[in-house]
Amino acid sequence: MPSLKTYRLRIRSVQSTQKITKAMKMVAAAKLRRAQEQAMAARPYAEAMDKILASLGASFKGGTGPRLLAGTGSDKVHLLIVATADRGLCGGFNSTIVREARRNIRALLAEGKTVKVMCVGRKGREQLRRDFNSHIVETITDLGRPRLSFADAHKVTARIMEMFAAGEFDVASVVFNRFKSAMTQVVTRQQLIPPPAPEAGETAAPATLGGAVYEFEPDEAEILADLLPRNLTVQIFRVLLENAASFYGSQMTAMDSASRNAGDVIKKLTLQMNRSRQASITKELIEIISGAEAV
Repeated sequence: MPSLKTYRLRIRSVQSTQKITKAMKMVAAAKLRRAQEQAMAARPYAEAMDKILASLGASFKGGTGPRLLAGTGSDKVHLLIVATADRGLCGGFNSTIVREARRNIRALLAEGKTVKVMCVGRKGREQLRRDFNSHIVETITDLGRPRLSFADAHKVTARIMEMFAAGEFDVASVVFNRFKSAMTQVVTRQQLIPPPAPEAGETAAPATLGGAVYEFEPDEAEILADLLPRNLTVQIFRVLLENAASFYGSQMTAMDSASRNAGDVIKKLTLQMNRSRQASITKELIEIISGAEAV
């Protein structure tokens, strides 16, 4: 049986851990509110732009039109962007994204496609390199320090555009966690290049309502040349914002659970220490009584 000193040291160690987890929970809760507001504010604009460009992309057949909108006409090579965090201690946030990425990679490989993986976040690469190290072509880390900005999204977009211009892939998709609540995050896969065609039953894009004819100034090609890369950056920025809110929500929940578990461990150790102390006192009393009777 461990000594009383050993129990005290264990209790003190768990109490120190509990202080850390409580502090991390408070920090995550403070950052969650701002991250949630940013993610919610970015959704309407990003979703509307995505639907409009998806509708425009459906009008281009056979690879005509801008390549970012109509695609290359092939879907042989897929670029999968796995957006995770650089840090852990956030429950299942990173593992759920990586699990979905693994499922997508295996499905694409089974269809005979070539898969390339871009890891946005250190944890994604650490978990994927065990099984798919040969497929990882790029890793981008340390985004959002000290604060997530549009420039971080542009950094990712610039690399994607370089690869697309060089003909390194035909289709690009991103896997991330969509924020729903502090307790719930929904792992999501979104196709970025080319924008997926609108599903049957979806509302038509504003540009096609009523069969109206529009004139563009400057011309369509010049507008799309500027709009399409900007839209890609907007979609990546939205992904980063959704991930940031999901990360802090998951971390807050995980640290709350860790704090409660530490409290349970402290109670158990305290109970064991008291039992050990009582057993030691009882043993000493027995020895005193036995000695007195022997005299």
